[in-house]
Amino acid sequence: MSTTRAHPGDGRIAVLASRVGADEKRLFDALDRRGVPFDHVDARGQWFLAGQRDLAWSLVLNREIGQVRAAYAARCLAAAGVEVVNSADATEVCGDKWRTTMALRAAGLPIPRTALGLTPKAALAALDSIGYPALIKPLVGSWGRLVARLPDRASAESLFEYVAALPGPQSHLGYVQELIDKPGRDIRAIVVGGDLLGAVYRTGELWRTNVALGAQTRPCDGTPEITKLSIDAAAAVGADIAGVDLIEDRDGRLLVLEVNHRVEFTGFQSALAGRVDVADRIVEHLLERAHR
Repeated sequence: MSTTRAHPGDGRIAVLASRVGADEKRLFDALDRRGVPFDHVDARGQWFLAGQRDLAWSLVLNREIGQVRAAYAARCLAAAGVEVVNSADATEVCGDKWRTTMALRAAGLPIPRTALGLTPKAALAALDSIGYPALIKPLVGSWGRLVARLPDRASAESLFEYVAALPGPQSHLGYVQELIDKPGRDIRAIVVGGDLLGAVYRTGELWRTNVALGAQTRPCDGTPEITKLSIDAAAAVGADIAGVDLIEDRDGRLLVLEVNHRVEFTGFQSALAGRVDVADRIVEHLLERAHR
């Protein structure tokens, strides 16, 4: 399907977001500093008419926090001839851990041993192959929520007994992954328009080193390996703007964990203060896209 290309003065930029947090405020400020007219669109009040082609925007930055709303909004906007960043395809792939895993694997990128069991019983069999300790993760989710560490088969059996009783077929799928013996940290890299903006280490007292769970950030040198893996991972899922999570094993080998389509960058920005302005670089990329 072809999309309408914007030219200066042809339509406006919109930022789709039901929650305006620190990152969204930085984006609004960056747009204001450049004198770019834009609309903030709250996804909770937005509706689309089938076949509509007269929307006011030529380009929309999709910052919707709800994965289902973000994906459907991207599809509706694209159908109306609006360019969406990130695209509907990228939003849907990044929003599903198994689809992300398959995209990364198809691109030949190094990832932890990962499997998907179509039933709790099958997931147990997959874990027997992968080995313990291991992790089980929800297919859809962020901030490290609902990720469980499984030290042995007994703990896995107990967990899957509970999983089997949950309602809904998606709840019964088991996305399981080997637990990497990391050196107390992981790496978050941000890619915008095919360029690495930088990388930070995330460290914490917990085995989950998510900033949302209290992890601290500090600068990480963007080595050639980090740069290549991050850019290649963003390309593998088709994301213009991506937060790429990397992990080191005890031998120093880097693996790609996942790619985030709605990257949160407050901690990243704080760690790299004075080196890069993430919001400004995102706005710069949006303007390049809008004026093609």
